[in-house]
Amino acid sequence: MKTMEMFIKNESKYSAEQTVEKIISALENTKWNVLHMHHLHNSLSKHGYNVPPVTVIEVCRPDYSVQMLSLDEQRIYSSLMPCRISVYDTNEGKVYISRMNSGALAAQAGGITEKVMTLAFSDIEQILEPLVK
Repeated sequence: MKTMEMFIKNESKYSAEQTVEKIISALENTKWNVLHMHHLHNSLSKHGYNVPPVTVIEVCRPDYSVQMLSLDEQRIYSSLMPCRISVYDTNEGKVYISRMNSGALAAQAGGITEKVMTLAFSDIEQILEPLVK
């Protein structure tokens, strides 16, 4: 699988800050939970590096996660969890939303993992759809 097939990026209609706020707000009306937000630009700044803003939002839907984590043979995929949505500015002033193409990866996994990852992918795409150009 090529790198560009493994990841999806879309330009946002909004600023990075607005995009993050709108994602969080959209998630509040679903069964998805925000586990953590990583402000990578702030972490790098503490070490003397300056990059445009990059915020990674970790999200989880417990009823999906339990289907994979309750089975020993499925726990190998736990390194793909939780789902992550990245919002970042470019040096050209554009804002992008990126995420793993878990739908494409799911087809290779098969079984319950394919089912769960396909559902998760579909949910996240529906949440993000109103935000992208």
